[in-house]
Amino acid sequence: MATMVFTGGGSGGHIYPGLAVAQELRRLMPGVRIVWIGSRVPLDRTIVDAGGLADRFYGIPTGKLRRYFSLKTLADGFHIIAGFFVALAILVREKPAALFSKGGYVSVPPCFAARLLDIPVFAHECDFSPGLATRLTARLAARIFVSYAETARFFPPAIRKRLIVSGNPVRPAIYHGRAEAGRAFLGIPERTGKPVLLVLGGSLGAREINQTVEANLGWLCGRFIVAHQTGANPVPGPADAVDYHRYEFFHAEMPDVLAAADVVLSRAGASALWEGAVCGKAMVLMPLSTAGSRGDQIENAAFFAAKGAALVADGNTGIRDALEKMLDVDERSRMGEAVRHIAGSEPPATGIAKSLAGDLS
Repeated sequence: MATMVFTGGGSGGHIYPGLAVAQELRRLMPGVRIVWIGSRVPLDRTIVDAGGLADRFYGIPTGKLRRYFSLKTLADGFHIIAGFFVALAILVREKPAALFSKGGYVSVPPCFAARLLDIPVFAHECDFSPGLATRLTARLAARIFVSYAETARFFPPAIRKRLIVSGNPVRPAIYHGRAEAGRAFLGIPERTGKPVLLVLGGSLGAREINQTVEANLGWLCGRFIVAHQTGANPVPGPADAVDYHRYEFFHAEMPDVLAAADVVLSRAGASALWEGAVCGKAMVLMPLSTAGSRGDQIENAAFFAAKGAALVADGNTGIRDALEKMLDVDERSRMGEAVRHIAGSEPPATGIAKSLAGDLS
């Protein structure tokens, strides 16, 4: 029985897409053994265990990869070295046929350990431009899956030959959401003249988005039925406004709620973008600025906007202007078609799993 190691962690964005690939791989190869190497942050194990796919989870010491000077870099350097040796011991014990990296700083030590043991490495980059972890592991990988064809220009010619454009894997449940179930969960009547606006503040809450909703709540509820995922750190505000439905998190009901939405207001993280894309949703994006990231969300949002598949907004005025356009049914339909074109016809997780299955069989 073949063993496949998946690695990635530190955030749901580096775990959920990998779980989607693992689920498809198990469908194609029912006997495959799935092992996950993540960080020791409790969230990693919680997400992986909830997926019910991994036969074994290992948490390793991790350190953040920084492009800037910080006193924390020295301590993190020791954590990265420790993570390498722990990953090396895990791989010697598990003897996997291959390792699939979903990116993030957690994935770097296992990838280098796999290379030392001559275990084939496969990597995936979800963002428009590769992060530092992918730049490092791409040198070791037999193949690198990318979400966008345009991402190739960020790699040297020697690595471009190993790129496969796959799209970004999305949880299979997202494809099976039922709008009627989503409306029932939200308590929305079947017949209403207002479109449903789904606001996604992220797992920890996107403070800027939450503040924008609070500042414009009257305007929003006058035009939309608002379903707002605030995250764990919501901005204080009214939770009883008419046509305003506020939740800290959407869990198993997320596919149905997304199916019920007519418009999505969100950050421009890869997972949120592609979940909206495969469902053909018109999107208004508020990307995280370079003050809080390397600028990957700005690049992601700009790509979708350039394809006519989303609108990018900044601040209260920008949000109102963008959402005003979303009141037009024809505009939403046009944008939905554009975003479906980006997502493609085959689920990305399926294409990646087929490729991995070919190597394992």
